Amino acid sequence: MLIGFHTRNTNSRDLRASIRAGLTPFRVQVLAGLLLAVATIALYYPVRHFQFVNYDDDVYITDNWHVKYGLSWEGVKWAFTSYAANNWHPLTWLSHSLDCQLFFLNSGRHHAVSLLLHTANVVLLFWVLARATGYIGRSFMVAALFALHPINVESVAWVSERKNLLSMLFFLLALGAYRWYASEFQLRQGVSEPSRRTREGGHVGRYLVVVCLFALGLMAKPQIVTFPFVLLLWDFWPLRRMLASDEGLSSEPSTVPRRSLTWLLLEKLPLLVLVAASSVLTLQAESLATMRYPLPVRIGNAIVAYVWYIGKAFWPSHLALFYPHPAGLPPVWQMVSGVLCLLAITAAVIAGARRHRYLLVGWLWFLGTLVPMIGLVQVGRQAMADRYAYLSFIGLFIMVCWGVGEWYQQLRLSPAWLAAASFAVLLALAAVAHRQISYWKDSYALWSRSLQVTGPTNDIAESDLGVMLMDEGRLDEALPHLQKAVALKPLSPMNHLNLGICEGRRGDLPQAIEHLQMVINLTQDDIANTAKWRYDAFQDMSVAYREMGDFPHAYESLEAAKALLRQYGHN
Repeated sequence: MLIGFHTRNTNSRDLRASIRAGLTPFRVQVLAGLLLAVATIALYYPVRHFQFVNYDDDVYITDNWHVKYGLSWEGVKWAFTSYAANNWHPLTWLSHSLDCQLFFLNSGRHHAVSLLLHTANVVLLFWVLARATGYIGRSFMVAALFALHPINVESVAWVSERKNLLSMLFFLLALGAYRWYASEFQLRQGVSEPSRRTREGGHVGRYLVVVCLFALGLMAKPQIVTFPFVLLLWDFWPLRRMLASDEGLSSEPSTVPRRSLTWLLLEKLPLLVLVAASSVLTLQAESLATMRYPLPVRIGNAIVAYVWYIGKAFWPSHLALFYPHPAGLPPVWQMVSGVLCLLAITAAVIAGARRHRYLLVGWLWFLGTLVPMIGLVQVGRQAMADRYAYLSFIGLFIMVCWGVGEWYQQLRLSPAWLAAASFAVLLALAAVAHRQISYWKDSYALWSRSLQVTGPTNDIAESDLGVMLMDEGRLDEALPHLQKAVALKPLSPMNHLNLGICEGRRGDLPQAIEHLQMVINLTQDDIANTAKWRYDAFQDMSVAYREMGDFPHAYESLEAAKALLRQYGHN
């Protein structure tokens, strides 16, 4: 029975039965990995027909001339020096450039590459867990939940989230390499001096592999800055390198040499140097996108968001691309109940940590890996995002799968019952994920669903749906959405720009000029950050004035646009 299969327990009834059937642990792992890959590809196969969407895909690919014309030396230099899209992630830019080199703007092929990366992550997660813990069945269930959970649809079906997939790929490779390094760290006593030097050099080499893989992950997306923290958790369980005084408390003996806590902390210092460097670059890149919500508002939203994430892990409904951030504090009852919920779970986990280490590791994995994205430093206007769960939910999946596995063993239930329950859960998740995937087929389906989920306060969804309709020439349908976006966020230059362009195309030139002038008025204080909006506004104002016969103002607007182009055209 795969669910209970544990490769370290050589007396296991399941292990003996499997070997008699010709299924060695290695063969079981290979078959399980193939099954995971097939299931993942089957679920996400429809994305090969999906379009790019009008939210970030233009910034990352379709309107980015550094990327869409393929790989070049100039493009490589730009990737490593640019803060475009308010991020420093050169590996992500190069990945998109390679796709364009191979497929140009064939959106289905770009989606297919993202699907292959997610599939690789699923198989890698299974391999890393199985190698570290010895439990094939539980590792399989964690990877299956990761593969099929609807919360991960956003990371896979949105081409712009290639950075999420790439960073996870290198995160998992580095996590696997860390066990490879740690398992051979302790030098044997009595070996000759030349052999000792050779082994020391090998250990340094293995550690450098971990460092390099982590660095590559940071260059894809800095969300994995918590990797050194995850390694400390990994030292506690399942590697059990930490706290040698608790032998006998667990049926899972250590398979790697024990080290002191001081040593384990010092061991992470080179990785922390990379974290510091990546954090500096990230803060510089995101400085223009940082939202200035008051600290109490950010803390309150973070508390509520943590609870919402837990809820979506167990009941993944009402998923959307964009969840608007509240302008003020969440309701007091939500914050109080959120704090009590988090404290209660934390207390229960700590109480059971000595006998069930996986509970503490899974819970702290979930809490800790979400810290960079939870909004204490708020970048953008989202309250939370499904893509942020791609890494953090692994911790919850570990808690559930190991907890159910131990419960099943203690109650001596029939393997058939566990298999049936596991299959039912995975089938239900796959069904919900299949439906969620369909909302990503194009911009209209995506934003219509977002408005259905988040209600009438989502100006981003209103604006982008209106822009999509406007680009298709459906101006009368676009107008009410763009007007609603302006009503919701009257101080947004982008909303006024979109509405001004739509009014101009409809022939209402005075209204168009009024909204375009608002763009200019709202971007006086930060001209460098909003140069493109101002440039577009002056360009469209020039056209509107010319059509009205007001040539002096048309010439004045055109010259203002040219001046911006001369000043900021290199950006």
